[in-house]
Amino acid sequence: MNDAQAAANWNYPTTIWFGAGRIEELPQACAQAEMKNPLLVTDPGLSKLPPVVSSIDILRKAGISVTCFSDIKPNPVGTNVLAGVSAFRKGKHDGVIAIGGGSAMDAAKAIAFQSGQTLNLWDFEDSDENWLKANSEKISPIIAIPTTAGTGSEVGRVAVIVKEDEQRKVLIFHPRMMPQLVLLDPKLTLGLPPHITAATGLDALAHALEAYCAPSYHPMADGIAVEGMRLIKQWLPVAYAQGDNIEARGHMQVAATMGATAFQKGLGAIHALSHPVGALYDSHHGLTNAVFMPYVFAFNRPAISERLPQLAAWLGLNASSENEAYQALLNWMLALRRELAIPHTLTDMGLDASQIDRICHMAALDPTAGTNPIPLNQENLKEIYLAAMNGTLHHH
Repeated sequence: MNDAQAAANWNYPTTIWFGAGRIEELPQACAQAEMKNPLLVTDPGLSKLPPVVSSIDILRKAGISVTCFSDIKPNPVGTNVLAGVSAFRKGKHDGVIAIGGGSAMDAAKAIAFQSGQTLNLWDFEDSDENWLKANSEKISPIIAIPTTAGTGSEVGRVAVIVKEDEQRKVLIFHPRMMPQLVLLDPKLTLGLPPHITAATGLDALAHALEAYCAPSYHPMADGIAVEGMRLIKQWLPVAYAQGDNIEARGHMQVAATMGATAFQKGLGAIHALSHPVGALYDSHHGLTNAVFMPYVFAFNRPAISERLPQLAAWLGLNASSENEAYQALLNWMLALRRELAIPHTLTDMGLDASQIDRICHMAALDPTAGTNPIPLNQENLKEIYLAAMNGTLHHH
C-alpha cells in the first residue's frame, strides 16, 4: 500500500491527569464529569484497600455521595454487569468511577454503558455496526482510576465480558464507553505484588508490540507504541524489583496507557489466543499474553521483519540487519520473561491441548485476529498453540 494514498480514521484518547497524589483531585474530576452521585465500581480484593477506601473518603469529605459495587470476577461475566446495572439504577446514580485493574475497568465501563440501554448487553457485541443500536444519550459518564499498569482499559472504548453460557469472551464496543477523564496516580500502584506487576506490565508490552506489528497505516499509533515499549524495557524490571519506586511505577502507568492508545490500530494472535484461553481456563489475561508473546512474534516474523530494525534501534538493541534485529528482540523478550519469572510454556502454566480445537476455532473468530500481520486460521493458530505448549522457538 502507498501510505501517502491511505485513507484511515484515527481517534485519540481522553483527558488524562497524571501525577503522584492526584487522587486528591477526584472531587474536581467528578465536577468536570458532572457526577453528583457516582457508583464506584471495583473488584472485591480492592474494596477494602487504600485506593478505594481513600477515594470514598475524599469524595465524602467533599460532600459527594458514593456507593461501592464490587461483585465482579477476575474475568467479569454478564451477570456481574447486570448486578451492577441494577445497583446503578437502584441508587439513582449519575456516573461511574472505575478503580482497579482490567477487570474492574471492563465491568465498570459495561455497567455505565448498559445502565441506559433497553436491549440485551450481548446485542452490542463488537461486530458489524452493532454499536449503532445503542441509545448513546443514555450512556453514563465514566472516570477511570487504574491501580495496575497493564490493560490500559482506561483509554479504551471496549469492555471485555465473559458470556457464561458460551464460555466466550465478548467484546462490547461503543465510542462513548471511553472514560471522560483518567486519573493516573502512580501511588495507587505501589501495593501491587511483583507477580501482578510482571503480568500486567507484559500485557502493556503485548499491546504496544501487536499494535506496532499490525499491518494498517497509523504512524501516530506506531510512535506511541515504540516509546511505550522503550519505557517498559527500561522501567518494568525496576518496578518488579523495587515495588516502592514511584518513578518506575509512574513510567509503567503511562506506558500501559500508551499501549492501549496504540492498539486502536489493531492487535493480533497474542490476544486472539489469550481471549479463549482466559474464557475457558480463567487464566490471568496479562500472564497468558506474556506466555504466547515470543511464539506469536516468531510466527509473524516473515510479515514483520522489515519493521524490526527500527524497533530494535529505538529500544537500544544492537542490530544491523533484519535478521539481527529479530534475534535481538526475541532474546530481549525471552530474557525479560525470565527476569520476571513468567512461565516459558502453556504447559508450565498448567494448560494442556485438550481444548485446542475449540480454542483455535474461537481464536480465529476473535475480533483481534483480523489485524494480525499474517492472516489467521484454525490450522496456523494450532501451530502457534502447540509451539507455545512445547516451547518450540526456531532460532535461526
